[in-house]
Amino acid sequence: MRLGVIGTGYVGLVTGACFADAGHAVLCADKDALKIQKLREGAIPIYEPGLEEIVERATKNGRLTFTTSNIEVATQCEIIFFAVGTPSQTDGSADLSFLKMAVEEVATALKQPAIFVMKSTVPVGTYHKVCEWISAKTKQKFEVVGNPEFLKEGSAVVDFQKPDRVIVGTKSDAAFEKISELYAPFVRQGNPILKMDPTSAEISKYASNAFLATRISFMNEISHLCERTGGDVEFVRQGMTTDTRIGKHFLYAGAGYGGSCFPKDVKALMHTGRENSVPLRIVTATEDANAFQKRVLFSKMSKHFGGDAALKGKRIAVLGIAFKPMTDDIREAPAIVLIEALLNAGASVSAFDPVAQSNAQKVFGEKVRWSDSFLECVQDADAMALVTEWNEFRNPEFEKLKAAMRAPVVFDGRNLYSPKKMRDLGFTYYGIGRN
Repeated sequence: MRLGVIGTGYVGLVTGACFADAGHAVLCADKDALKIQKLREGAIPIYEPGLEEIVERATKNGRLTFTTSNIEVATQCEIIFFAVGTPSQTDGSADLSFLKMAVEEVATALKQPAIFVMKSTVPVGTYHKVCEWISAKTKQKFEVVGNPEFLKEGSAVVDFQKPDRVIVGTKSDAAFEKISELYAPFVRQGNPILKMDPTSAEISKYASNAFLATRISFMNEISHLCERTGGDVEFVRQGMTTDTRIGKHFLYAGAGYGGSCFPKDVKALMHTGRENSVPLRIVTATEDANAFQKRVLFSKMSKHFGGDAALKGKRIAVLGIAFKPMTDDIREAPAIVLIEALLNAGASVSAFDPVAQSNAQKVFGEKVRWSDSFLECVQDADAMALVTEWNEFRNPEFEKLKAAMRAPVVFDGRNLYSPKKMRDLGFTYYGIGRN
């Protein structure tokens, strides 16, 4: 099939590359001319394991091409995926202006029937709006399909090629058959392609992310109870996850969640609830708990040193800035909140991240001392905060780490290290919910 993808950000580029790798002719469009030029030259604008190889392979064999013209996509493609940004506004609602602009431009230029596939995360009710936008711009026959993405940054290629499920929100049997045909090579092991109404598809995306975020915030709340009562959240987690009704995923206590999906989707779901007079109390509590959790590491530091004022002049090493490992994404990252709080308290901050450092430098500039390695970052530090659980941070040479620091104080925001081992080695150790 001849497929079009509008938007070459995280979702759009992975979608286009994976479909092209499966044998389809894919034309990806983006208004950012510099990004398109770099993609044509083989430069990938995001860090995602495995993506560069797929893009290179698909462009070399001619199945993946790039353009700055949405009109070119409209006139050449029978199925068009929309993966443009829908950023949060101040009230938590999603800004659909970029999507509306792209949909209307494509609809105006249509020369043949087409299927519009919403890959962007869109609020409940967007299906009806998109139908209205298209109807106002074209007399061509069209269908609108909701096809939410469930890609995890750091494993997006694998997630796309081996999805747990594919959701197709449509009222059209013909459109469902077309989209099912596209995804058939990726679900050969039997994972389902689910047909549902467009509204349920829209809710499914938000509900899934909000539920996963709730599990994280729940464990973070339990970690506070463990600290106050002398329990250990790792033992509690083990006691919970052996229950098959609960499962093992997203139940690790830590410094809070971030990224491009969970924070935005939780806020958007809250906004939808308010619009429909449905107070989503658990979702709201999830958001509140996470906002509190992002301040936990700073609070522990403040208490250790004797108050916020005592942090002035202290050198704090921050290890990991990306919101999670295997990505360069720093959106809503807990490390950003920590660094800002430390700088406001007058501390000096050294930082290191194996991949996300260049993005963090755009935020903090020369306010932070940037390091090229773990040991360089902790040199002469009064304390170290581990915020992102990169593999290279899991087993450092602790004796070298201790010797490099001015004071062997570790704030472990991901519970990577054994409290007993750290204390036996002579570190002052603070985890999340550890006794």
